[in-house]
Order: sequence, then C-alpha cells, then structure tokens
Amino acid sequence: MGIITDVILPLALAFIMFSLGLGLTSKDFSRVIKQPKDFLVGAFSQIIILPLVALILVLIWPLSPELAVGVMLIAAAPGGATSNILTSFAKGDVALSISLTAIISLLCVITIPIIVLLSLNILMDTTLTTSISISDIAIKMFLIVTVPVLLGMILRKLASNFAITFESIAKKISIFLFALVLLGAIVSEKDNIVLYFSQAGLITLVLNVLMMFLAYNIAKFLGSGNEQKKAITIECGLQNGTLAIVVATSVFGGG
Repeated sequence: MGIITDVILPLALAFIMFSLGLGLTSKDFSRVIKQPKDFLVGAFSQIIILPLVALILVLIWPLSPELAVGVMLIAAAPGGATSNILTSFAKGDVALSISLTAIISLLCVITIPIIVLLSLNILMDTTLTTSISISDIAIKMFLIVTVPVLLGMILRKLASNFAITFESIAKKISIFLFALVLLGAIVSEKDNIVLYFSQAGLITLVLNVLMMFLAYNIAKFLGSGNEQKKAITIECGLQNGTLAIVVATSVFGGG
C-alpha cells in the first residue's frame, strides 16, 4: 500500500488544500484583524481546548498508545471544507468559518508537530518517540498544506474569473479525493479496521459531541452572536480527516 500512503494521500491532500486556497481572498484575513473576538474564541477553542479535552479522554479511556495518538491527531487537525459547508447549511457565519479553517490550516504546520511531539512523549514508548523526526513532519506539512493554499490564493489573485469558475469543480474533485483517501485508509488497514473502530469509534464520537458542547458554551459565555456560535461549534466538531491520516502515516508508516 506504499503508493497510497506515499503518493496518493499527499497529492490528494495537496489538491484539497489548493481548492481551499482558491476560495480565499485578503478579506478572509483582514476580517480577523477588524473583528478579532469571534475568531480568537474559535481559535482558542480549537487549538487549545480541543487537544486538552482529547488528551484527558485518551488518558482515562482504555486505548492502545497508537490509537490514543491517532485521536490526538484528529484533535490537532484544523477544520476542512465540510465545516464551511455545514456552517452554511446551519445558517451560521460562513465568513468566520472560512477564516478559522484557512488560518488554522496555515498554523497547523506549527501546532500539529508540537501536539504530535507532546502526544508521543506522553502516550508512546520513548524508543519510538526518538525515531520520529518532528521537523520532517513539519516540512512535509508545509509542502502539502501551506504551499498549495498559497498557490490557490495566488491563482485567485492573478486569474480571479478562472479561479472562481474552477473552485466549484475543485470542491467536487476534493470530495471524490476525500472518499478515495478514506477508502485507501480502510483498505490499507482492512485486517484491523473493525478492531480499531470498536476501540476508538466511541471515544471519537464522545470527543466530537463533548467538544461541540464546550465550544458552543464557551462562545456563548464570551458573548458571540448566534451565527458565530454555530460557526465556532461546527468548526471545533469537524476536523480535516485527510490531514490527520497523512500525518498518521508519517508518524507510524503506511504499512
């Protein structure tokens, strides 16, 4: 399955991030400066609270170290295009959702390696920890996350009409690629998938529901509006699974 984990997965993620970049403009970033409160509430909930909640759960839940780190990877991943779509369906603040997805996706080049390193030190054998290069993970993420997003933004700036037209096509391709990535992950772990789901399925669901509950109430406590609460809640409950899979294959190998 080496070609799936070494070639198809990274290329699929790169295209998904490129399609994200196609939809971004300078307004998505300047909005954060002009109206920082709701963004900071969402970013704090997603970057700080979500991994902390995940860590507490994996420490008290009977999981193998590998699955525990896998849960931490899911918690560390930013939101994806799905969160933006569902925010629209829920009549939430789509602009806020897009800003959170975009900026946290760029920041994850720093945040995910840190969370991976801490998770490995806390949850895994030290021998494995020392054999994993966090800098290699950061470089790989920069190449398949940051660079494609920036290329998409550049294309949007230089050829906006084409980018706007191609964006809808790219999103459909991204959905297909996500399904392909998910299928590839299932096939590569077909002998263990039922066991993994029985062990980690419930904790992942608990993490999702608990974090959405916490994010909503944190946003409510800090005075966010109704549309903003919806965006923050969904953004904290739906992570970029493709990115988590790619990082997992970098940490544990593709098998």
